[in-house]
Amino acid sequence: MAHPSQLGFQDAASPLMEELLHFHDHALMIVFLISTLVLYIIVAMVTAKFTDKLILDSQEIEIIWTILPAIILILIALPSLRILYLMDEINDPHLTIKAMGHQWYWSYEYTDYEDLGFDSYMIPTQDLTPGQFRLLEADHRMVIPVDSPIRVLISAEDVLHSWAVPALGIKVDAVPGRLNQTTFIVNRPGVFYGQCSEICGANHSFMPIVIEAVPLEHFENWTSLMVEDA
Repeated sequence: MAHPSQLGFQDAASPLMEELLHFHDHALMIVFLISTLVLYIIVAMVTAKFTDKLILDSQEIEIIWTILPAIILILIALPSLRILYLMDEINDPHLTIKAMGHQWYWSYEYTDYEDLGFDSYMIPTQDLTPGQFRLLEADHRMVIPVDSPIRVLISAEDVLHSWAVPALGIKVDAVPGRLNQTTFIVNRPGVFYGQCSEICGANHSFMPIVIEAVPLEHFENWTSLMVEDA
């Protein structure tokens, strides 16, 4: 998760987030090179004593500054489109979970199991134990297996919400009457935090998302216990 004074993104926990980080670095390098070139030209124009009469009327330089930006845009657009299609790719998910947004909590339903569902509320500050994070901890975590394609169906019961987990590169709107979906693979065990990312009312800041990724064996034990308790 993020830490104080952090400037960059969170560490990627899914292949999709790794792709997004690579694209961010790629685009940032292009922006850096353009900014350096423009700064150099400005400094050179201000400080230079000489004047080149050919630069005032030159077809060659007009061709260059027309074609070069088009090439740069292509270099940004192609990897961007590739990631855009990867984000919509759905390949035989091993597990389907329905996440429903409410004011102001999330409810999860594991559709591959009978009677496996629960509500997830934020733990109040006064009830936190040492080591837990304020405004981020939930009383029930969404537990998933590691290295398995997970499909999440996302909707809302009342107003607009947004199901977002930065470490996984996920942000999907929860719209009443509409079912959106996303897929991801968590490639390492851990606990990953997110929050509702759409202004949804007075307690918008108090509906966290907590995903716990565990090995498959532990996940099967957890589902057995949850079904028995239900």
